[in-house]
Amino acid sequence: MSDRLEPGDQAPDFTLPDDTGASVSLRDFRGRKVIVYFYPAAMTPGCTKQACDFSESLESLRRDGYEVVGISKDKPAKLATFRERDALTIPLLSDESLDVHRAYGAYGEKKLYGKTMEGVIRSTFVIDEDGVVSHALYNVKATGHVAKLRRDLGIAA
Repeated sequence: MSDRLEPGDQAPDFTLPDDTGASVSLRDFRGRKVIVYFYPAAMTPGCTKQACDFSESLESLRRDGYEVVGISKDKPAKLATFRERDALTIPLLSDESLDVHRAYGAYGEKKLYGKTMEGVIRSTFVIDEDGVVSHALYNVKATGHVAKLRRDLGIAA
């Protein structure tokens, strides 16, 4: 299993293609707070719920100085379909190699329906203006996660 990040760690930098094929880097967000979340697969029920929740909360998150980026192992073309189908407003990045997932500890051994397997660990990281992790949340639930995160960060609706 990959090492997990903890608050105070420097967030691993990355450059990944978004759903349009454009490159997006973590360093593009320096000077701003960013929520980076990893999800198993576009267009599945839980991942759709989570992406829609982040999209619906984006305005209030931005008012409090946060940007949001979602990362999955899906190809950019599938992410484009996901964005269009569900009218998503957050950037969706493709990490087909899983290198960024591993750097964040968001890929490894997990339990699913009582079985131990290797896969994407639904995880969320809050990164401050200097690129330092302030929150590292692993094995989060898709439903209700954004509301809980907002409460934890003190962000009103």
